[in-house]
Amino acid sequence: MMDLISALEAVLFAAGEPLPVARLSLVFGVEQQEIELAANELIERYEHEGRGMRIVRMDAKLQMCSAPEFAALITKTLEQRKPPMLSQSALETMAIVAYFQPVTRAYIDQVRGVDSSYTVGALTERGLIEPCGRLDVPGRPTLFQTTDLFLRTMGVEKLEDLPVLPDLSQGEGVEQLQKSIEALEQAENTQISIDEVE
Repeated sequence: MMDLISALEAVLFAAGEPLPVARLSLVFGVEQQEIELAANELIERYEHEGRGMRIVRMDAKLQMCSAPEFAALITKTLEQRKPPMLSQSALETMAIVAYFQPVTRAYIDQVRGVDSSYTVGALTERGLIEPCGRLDVPGRPTLFQTTDLFLRTMGVEKLEDLPVLPDLSQGEGVEQLQKSIEALEQAENTQISIDEVE
């Protein structure tokens, strides 16, 4: 088991991007469950020892990344300019894509009530959403979905881990949603920086 753990650590370090557990299982010639057990062991070791690396899960993928508490120090050391925060319109667009995907830009426009072409382009450029096909209707509009980077940014393993949307068919659901929005607006840091997940 020790060899598998070390090999998994080496591969995840070298890859620098999320790797499907199924692919790792195939390459290592072991069952997916063994890959999961080795990943769990690495996760526990890194956290227990307070290491500067972490193994994160995104759906059925694994990735090695730096520990989030060192993000500011890493950025300062590498002298990278702090990336711009996501705007309120970008957060709204990301939420629509996350909860209703796959969606077209026209659907996003309809929900938001404004043209979202710039925001959709910016989120696609940042790798938070991506095209995932075309809708089978005249004009064949592009469909969008969230990416692995979105999951990392949100700090969740899978979309099902996102907070549940309130039932908007009743007045209470609308009130609950409005309270949530107001709480976000009043929070000290309502915008998400990509810097937090690097």
